Amino acid sequence: MPVGEGAAEIRLRPPRNTLNERVVGWWRVQWLLMTAVPVVPLAVLGVLIDSARFWLLLPAVVFAAAGGGAAVLLPLWWFRTHRWEVTEDAVYVRTGFFWQEWRIAPMSRIQTVDTVRGPLERLYRLATVTVTTASSKGAVRIEGLDHEVAAELAERLTRITRNTPGDAT
Repeated sequence: MPVGEGAAEIRLRPPRNTLNERVVGWWRVQWLLMTAVPVVPLAVLGVLIDSARFWLLLPAVVFAAAGGGAAVLLPLWWFRTHRWEVTEDAVYVRTGFFWQEWRIAPMSRIQTVDTVRGPLERLYRLATVTVTTASSKGAVRIEGLDHEVAAELAERLTRITRNTPGDAT
């Protein structure tokens, strides 16, 4: 996959790095919490309202089953398809299975590097590194990194971008 034009063309191979395996649990908990948002009120109302019990508990059960199945299967699938890599020239991330998306941020275009650790990420000792460029597509995000790897990556990216001349285009 060639990137850039002119004298400095970069060829990128598929990214080598996988996410930390703890990301599967983190994604599962997120999915289960999203599933609980419609299920819990439906179940509570179904228990409290006799006349509508069937019509409230039925969707609660359907949502719970679908959400539980998705929480088991999807994170495993996502883990197998998400890849990332950082070279001296670019940060790149590949996501998706059916619709694969490659996000590439040349070092010369990076504006900021952020590390975020929400409450669930801290529980799983994970972090997300966000690389912001001037792209209309938005930032490049690498989720599910071990928090120490994320800190080292943010430091490395800061060092590389500081030593990389800006892109004049």
